[in-house]
Amino acid sequence: MVGGGETRLASDIREDAWILRRAPRPWAPYLRLVRLDRPIGTWLLLFPCWWSCLLAAGASGRGFDATIAWYLALFAIGALLMRGAGCTINDIVDRDIDGKVARTATRPLPSGEIRLNQALWFLFVQLALALVVLLQFNLTTIAVGLLSMLLVVPYPLMKRVTYWPQAWLGFTFNWGALVGWTAVTGELAWPAVLLYLGGVAWTLGYDTIYAHQDKEDDALIGVKSTALRLGAASKPWIALFYLMALLFFTAAAVVAGAGWPVYLALAAVAAHFLWQVLSLNTDDPAGCWVRFNSNRNVGWLLSVGAFAALLV
Repeated sequence: MVGGGETRLASDIREDAWILRRAPRPWAPYLRLVRLDRPIGTWLLLFPCWWSCLLAAGASGRGFDATIAWYLALFAIGALLMRGAGCTINDIVDRDIDGKVARTATRPLPSGEIRLNQALWFLFVQLALALVVLLQFNLTTIAVGLLSMLLVVPYPLMKRVTYWPQAWLGFTFNWGALVGWTAVTGELAWPAVLLYLGGVAWTLGYDTIYAHQDKEDDALIGVKSTALRLGAASKPWIALFYLMALLFFTAAAVVAGAGWPVYLALAAVAAHFLWQVLSLNTDDPAGCWVRFNSNRNVGWLLSVGAFAALLV
């Protein structure tokens, strides 16, 4: 490997992250545990909430108001807490496996910086705060939000039993598409379901790219992933996943009666997906990380498009 690639792959912890440099030293292991040095996971969890909330605001005719702004803020806090809780659950379950993989061996639990009982208490605090956030919404949203835990808790085990843990992650990470809609309208509707299915396909694409970083270690320790299942055929499959995501996202916009800025954003997303697939080298872990991380642009494009549609 050349340049910074070797350092990047030796550990997935960003020691140069500003939040780690500025935080009190006793806090640092917990901030690393919830991946605050790498916020991409929080963004990917948050964006479906925002998309759905903004589309619902337009479809219901209420537009952008103080309540919608408050919901967007609550979703941001909730995504931060639930992504942290998910990472904590994942690292508790995977602490022995993580110790055998170069990229994850220095994480707080396998390295011994945080003891198991400390991680469990920290998880309890995060879930309690997330519940407080959820209770700010209507009863339908609270019920739908609580159901997500049926997906969150088993997720770390999926890589042990199926080559498609990325599908389970997709069902988990995009649950906000359902929650965002019910928060505004009080009920589920087809645009939310279509947006959710598009998010699942999107996650299948970007997390297959992510999984190619670990495929050699995963094969050695017996952990499964779509990267291992699809192998050299991953690129056409990723292209298919992204195409499905675009089709479902577009269908959601049509059914919701979204304005033209949403379709302009979808066109930009299509161009971005095309760049990811055409430039992807699945045997270049550093390049896989760049393309995975670039999916934050997808989230922002659709968020800005949905917000602009409300203003138009």
